Amino acid sequence: MKVTVIGSHLCPDTLYALNQLAANKADIEFKNLSASLPDLKVYLAQRENNPLYAAVRENGGIGIPCFVLEDGTTTLDLNDVLNALK
Repeated sequence: MKVTVIGSHLCPDTLYALNQLAANKADIEFKNLSASLPDLKVYLAQRENNPLYAAVRENGGIGIPCFVLEDGTTTLDLNDVLNALK
């Protein structure tokens, strides 16, 4: 299954998620927000308008890593993604 991971190579949670997904044989597309301003702009627009990020915004968080599955499902929970891979 293809999983798009939106995060940063500077974020330990993102690096952990990438390693877990690779160990579970996911087909990973990594959007590194620290290396791509266009990807960062798209992510920020999504984050501002999506209710999934309400708690993240309220707590001053970034909301990464974020995962987008092949079917368009977006989650902030690595366990959701790992369960979908089974």
